[in-house]
Amino acid sequence: MDSVNLDGHDHPRAAAPQRNGRAKPDPEVVPRAQRRRFSASYKLKILEEVDNDSSQVGAILRREGLYSSHLSEWRKQRRRGALDALDKKRGRKGKSAEQSEVERLQRDNARLQRELAKARVLIDAQKKLAEILGVHLPKIADNGENE
Repeated sequence: MDSVNLDGHDHPRAAAPQRNGRAKPDPEVVPRAQRRRFSASYKLKILEEVDNDSSQVGAILRREGLYSSHLSEWRKQRRRGALDALDKKRGRKGKSAEQSEVERLQRDNARLQRELAKARVLIDAQKKLAEILGVHLPKIADNGENE
């Protein structure tokens, strides 16, 4: 004898009869329920439907699987104008173009600083090698001209 559990899945063990005729409880752990989220447009649609036909509030709530507390909270939000704000994405805000550019330039600067430090080490090593070998290297001024 198969039965359908609250999660909508068939569980053959869910209603296995015992000797005394009562159903044996299903030992399977049901996964944790996810919190329902309603879009602002859905909330406004339901509120409009309830406002247009107040005699059908119970039927609408049953059909949609809602509670009267949903309606009262959504009405408060509508009065405050908060439903418009609910359509916005939650979480961390995106960075501005200027901030992204600053971060890119900072990364480039740090990379170039590392490359410069490596180049200075190599130049020092070349100078010491030239000194050991007795090779005369031309001096270079800071502005890039040879002396």
